[in-house]
Amino acid sequence: MTEGEKSRLVSWSREMRRVHDRLREALQVTREAVATGNTGPTRDLLLFCHGFCTALTKHHECEDRQLFPAIAAAHPNLRQTLRHLEQDHSMIADLLTALQQAVDHHANPPDLDRHLEGIAAIMESHFTYEERQLLTVLDTLNLQTDVPSALGPL
Repeated sequence: MTEGEKSRLVSWSREMRRVHDRLREALQVTREAVATGNTGPTRDLLLFCHGFCTALTKHHECEDRQLFPAIAAAHPNLRQTLRHLEQDHSMIADLLTALQQAVDHHANPPDLDRHLEGIAAIMESHFTYEERQLLTVLDTLNLQTDVPSALGPL
């Protein structure tokens, strides 16, 4: 493996960490908007929630469509792990739908925070597990696509 190939391959693990960190930051900004009273049908909260929900959803859709099939092909022993991660994606999608409904129905700040707390807990558990299981694999994965296609447009 040439130095250039090694650098390119190692970047997948760095890119996953970077995307996860940006999603964590987006969730934190959304939680701060709720905590500071920037709630109700305000434009800012709607933008924060919509932006966060869209970014997290796109990240998981891209993983399911591009990244996970490539990992499964190169590492069949990880198929059960990938199924578990896809189940997490489905659970998180349900939580995001519930959050969006709460925002649409002008839920009060404590209700919104409960939704965000639940998402934060599952999301962090998911990211930690995913990183523990896949970062080493990503260091050697020969995936011929761009970062937004594999990990979402973050």
